Amino acid sequence: MIKYKRVLLKISGEALAGENRFGIDYDVVQKVCEQIKVCVEMGAEIGIVVGGGNFWRGRSGAGMDRTRADHMGMLATVMNSLALCDALLNAGVEARVQTAIEMRQIAEPYIRNKAIRHFEKGRVVIFGCGTGNPFFSTDTAAALRAAEIDAEAILLAKNVDGVYSADPKLDPNAELIREISYLEVLNRELGVMDTTATSLCMDNDIPIVVFGIADPQNIVRTLQGEQLGTLVHNMK
Repeated sequence: MIKYKRVLLKISGEALAGENRFGIDYDVVQKVCEQIKVCVEMGAEIGIVVGGGNFWRGRSGAGMDRTRADHMGMLATVMNSLALCDALLNAGVEARVQTAIEMRQIAEPYIRNKAIRHFEKGRVVIFGCGTGNPFFSTDTAAALRAAEIDAEAILLAKNVDGVYSADPKLDPNAELIREISYLEVLNRELGVMDTTATSLCMDNDIPIVVFGIADPQNIVRTLQGEQLGTLVHNMK
């Protein structure tokens, strides 16, 4: 049994680099895609947004024009998207890449209705190029696409296993928070997603489930409703 029928899976680019911390570790990509395959076989409809931090971040281009640096980051997400698509196809899962900036020779342009149709046919859709606009992160892209495709939740796969009261790398007393509201995340500046993405999820009542992807099986366990990390939602 699965708790969520249609989800938006957000994967950090750094997670695909594995221990190399740069580029793509294809073994890691394959392990992630094997778990996505399990989710599809269980009946889930999955959209994916992947970051590009394993290649480039817009803020890395010190001294560069911000718009141009962000465009480079969008291209980084396309490389990761193509790697995920390739691994899914090799695993026997039908998948498509749609990009917010047209590059028809290698991917479909993002069209919401076409994405929905892919879901209905059992295909995984990977959304590349973020929102297609500079000054917006892939977190915001994930929130936007989740709202557009009527996703029931965002599964936020990170290198940390949830939301903490402080940075666990800096504060040994940081505590894992199991459940929290969007407003508290914003007020405490906990950095689950950026403020634009968090606000968008709050406005559209899209729960965010934050969990660690060190063990890719956590994707399946989270889809089934097991609370491994942190649930961010409207608490009434």
